Amino acid sequence: MLIIICAMIPSSIIFPQEDLNLSLIPLHSNWQIQGVLLTSLLCGPQIGTISAICYLIIGLFYLPIFHGGGSVGYILTHEFGYLLGFIPAAWTCGFLAKKNSNTNLINYSIFTAISLCIVHIIGIIYLVIGKTLGNWSDNLFDLIFINTFIPLPTQLLLCISISLLSIVLKSILIVK
Repeated sequence: MLIIICAMIPSSIIFPQEDLNLSLIPLHSNWQIQGVLLTSLLCGPQIGTISAICYLIIGLFYLPIFHGGGSVGYILTHEFGYLLGFIPAAWTCGFLAKKNSNTNLINYSIFTAISLCIVHIIGIIYLVIGKTLGNWSDNLFDLIFINTFIPLPTQLLLCISISLLSIVLKSILIVK
């Protein structure tokens, strides 16, 4: 459920203005990946991986919960490779967090950044395979640029946020 909830949260920066109103600048990402990583940091590699698999199953067969919708047809979209990357990323993030007993912002940020890189590597591999098979008419570089390089800075910043949130939640929930 945490992943589904986080997938619905758009990323944005809030700036106060002179008249005390708040200005929102939308970013090119949502909290979908961070929901997977937060689950893995808090619950470990097994539960994180199972959550990622359940998220994919729910999105493919039941509800349109992915960023661009859902259904079995989503397998043929260029975003699906990134969703497949959730599974090894969840396991890696949970494994690194469980293995390292030193819970701090730097370690957790590194773990989430490594896991984010795994998501993008698998997504890029999926794009290359799909382009080779002729699934997309778009230029491969454009697909990689749009799906990896544009959202990556925002996602890296969100990794720091999710790391901090997981440390706070672990202390509140007394998670070991």
